[in-house]
Amino acid sequence: MAAPVRNHVWVGTETGILKGINLVKKQAANYTDVSSVTRDQEVNAMCWGDPQESEILMGCKDGTVKVYSAEKSKFTEFHDCRGGEGVFRGLGVVDNAIITCVESGLLKVWQEGASDSLELQVGAGVQKMRHCDAHRQKVGTGGKENDLKIWDLQKPEEPIFRAKNLRNDWLDLRVPVWIRDLDFIPDSDKIVTCTSYHQIRVYDPSSPQRRPVLEAMYGEDPLTALSITPDGRSVVVGNSHGNIAVIDLRKGSVLCTLKGCAGSPRSIQCHKSMPLVASCGLDRFLRVHHLNDKELLHKVYLKSRLNSLLLTSRDKWEEEERVAPVDQDVKDEEDEVWDGMETVEEKTATKRQAVTREPDADGVVKVPSSKKQKKKKKVA
Repeated sequence: MAAPVRNHVWVGTETGILKGINLVKKQAANYTDVSSVTRDQEVNAMCWGDPQESEILMGCKDGTVKVYSAEKSKFTEFHDCRGGEGVFRGLGVVDNAIITCVESGLLKVWQEGASDSLELQVGAGVQKMRHCDAHRQKVGTGGKENDLKIWDLQKPEEPIFRAKNLRNDWLDLRVPVWIRDLDFIPDSDKIVTCTSYHQIRVYDPSSPQRRPVLEAMYGEDPLTALSITPDGRSVVVGNSHGNIAVIDLRKGSVLCTLKGCAGSPRSIQCHKSMPLVASCGLDRFLRVHHLNDKELLHKVYLKSRLNSLLLTSRDKWEEEERVAPVDQDVKDEEDEVWDGMETVEEKTATKRQAVTREPDADGVVKVPSSKKQKKKKKVA
């Protein structure tokens, strides 16, 4: 059996297909049986199942969570996580338990073998639930007219942080709230959100201020996705018009824009150590940009509309391919083929063998005349 392909990006589609992409080999493959998928299996959320990134969890539209094993190259588990109304808006794993959050605001921790599961209501209209990588018991939620909240799953009675809306505008009208995505800044307590009103906001729960400590605007179109850069100093955001930009989180200014996107990005993820960012969306393309020189490194057409992606945290991709382990079964089979072949000896051609001739004292190389030439001389 051949060794499993070490994919660098995994994407989930509107048609319920899991796709894996190896960027070094420039290969993309479907890991779902295309003949059996339906619209009810649309992938709405994805996350890693373990720190080794050997398992992938997919939250589908029908309320099921599928577990795909990259090592075994197959789906190994199927969980029925139906509850509440709407599709999954977030997915996570903590202590071998699955965290789900649906659009109606029901957040639930599914513990295998437990008689009862943790449930809490985070507010209706949820657009995003994000699990904190540094503090596994912490999640953030937000949505339409549902401002940012941070929850501790060990103390779920009340949120540990509840954001406060901005003051009324110059017309004394209430500022609307519509969070589309959020992320935790590494090595910090701060959280970044983006909204449908093209706002980027930074909150600091460690400070007494519940309003944003920084607000920036980008473009005029709704922002749909974001991801924090590896250094934690900036954020990559995309809007519904297909524009992607890098925003400085210290000054709120636009550092650069990333070209090439033609549709609304549904998911953006930065690499944890390398200056790379992957994005996918409605235009059916996966793109990988370099953050420093803004170059489009990879562009892969994947046929379906793409909802979410996972970018591996591994680095040194080219070295992985050079030192990839050889499958012993395949090697033994090749050896048997070579051993079964007959040895063919090369026969030397005597009559037509080329002869090296040395020149005489005058520097002329004498070449014997052909038989036809000799016959002509006799006739003459």
